[in-house]
Amino acid sequence: MHPVEFDLIFKDTRSYYYIWRPRPPPGYRALGFIVTTLAMRGPIKPKLSDVMCVREDLTQSCELGDDLCANLSELKIFNTKAFKTGMFSKGVPVGTFVSTFSDSYLPHVGCCLRNLNPNLEAMPNLKQVDALIQHYGPILYFHPNEVYFPSSVSWFFKKGAKLFKKGKSSNGIPIDPHGSNLPRGGTNDGSFWLDLPSKGVDDVKHGDLESAELYVHVKPAFAGTFTDIDMWFFCPFGKHVGNWEHFTLRISNFNGELYSVYFSGDSGGKWVDATRLEFFKGNKPIVYSAKGGHATFPNAGTCIKGLSKLGIGLKMQADVNIQFIDASNKYHIVAAEYLGGVVEEPDWLQYMRVWGPTISFDWRPELKKSITHLPFLTRLMVKKLIHLFPYNKERRTGPKERRSWFGDEQQ
Repeated sequence: MHPVEFDLIFKDTRSYYYIWRPRPPPGYRALGFIVTTLAMRGPIKPKLSDVMCVREDLTQSCELGDDLCANLSELKIFNTKAFKTGMFSKGVPVGTFVSTFSDSYLPHVGCCLRNLNPNLEAMPNLKQVDALIQHYGPILYFHPNEVYFPSSVSWFFKKGAKLFKKGKSSNGIPIDPHGSNLPRGGTNDGSFWLDLPSKGVDDVKHGDLESAELYVHVKPAFAGTFTDIDMWFFCPFGKHVGNWEHFTLRISNFNGELYSVYFSGDSGGKWVDATRLEFFKGNKPIVYSAKGGHATFPNAGTCIKGLSKLGIGLKMQADVNIQFIDASNKYHIVAAEYLGGVVEEPDWLQYMRVWGPTISFDWRPELKKSITHLPFLTRLMVKKLIHLFPYNKERRTGPKERRSWFGDEQQ
């Protein structure tokens, strides 16, 4: 139904624009605010027919997203996003916004749509998933100086990787090529871990690019209006033993177009709009894997993870190389829960513990060496911030133990 009235929220006499909040009829909710510009006679209120309000049972509450006008001190404009995201969420964002004038006062936040149809009829079937991957499958480049390449999981097992159990003094047990003798389910309780073989360690560390493939998890996003294609790759070694990294394609189920791609580098990862991606021969986005650590990036170059403005931290380098994986033809769909058992998940995917032994590291000594060239006052300030790089322990689980498996990628 149309709103019954509009409330004037803000007027700007310099730029001549006005922000209005629709007032919905009982049992309905407005999805956001609306803007009009100045006319000769003064501000013109929007027509009631300009906006539709939605039945309350077909909506879900939102939270404030990004500040869209951070440069305007007197006005705050935020986009909206659903409280809950992930493959089980029902919220469907509609790209609306809300306004406020103070950080201490937040308006009645708008809402998004809610999909009440549990069948997710817009999600692709398995044949369509294959078509999407073959059409949009990225080119995954590895750095020219990379020495630790990915491999298939089965190659890693066949080369002698072993399973260890806490409290046992044995040298570990060999792992079946399919991982059928790995402990299944549960959580990462520290009871088990994998490690490199006792012989041929260097050979295994360098991986096997020829056997490597992308392990694909297909899941609904935004209540089935989008499809997320998570593409995971495994490296026997990188920053640690058993390094899993990934990127995600988000495809619109309205038109089948690539909407955005998630990259795991840059401050815990970020989504990049399709219009800002690099492409290889048409529709294949380019993904860069950082040297050594294998985090993924949308562009070549050097990223400093740490105090990047001061140039202090871990350098993550990515570049084009003749060594790459074409994800459009080297992939294996390992999970698609919404298809109801059509995809058989491999045994190793059910292993929820870590894929390598615990590695302790401390970046602080290296950071202290790096700041010696800084001006005195800056050096004092940086020393106080070095606690941001505490002594840490690296333990990495497999894909299914990560929060993003059932949830959304970190924003």
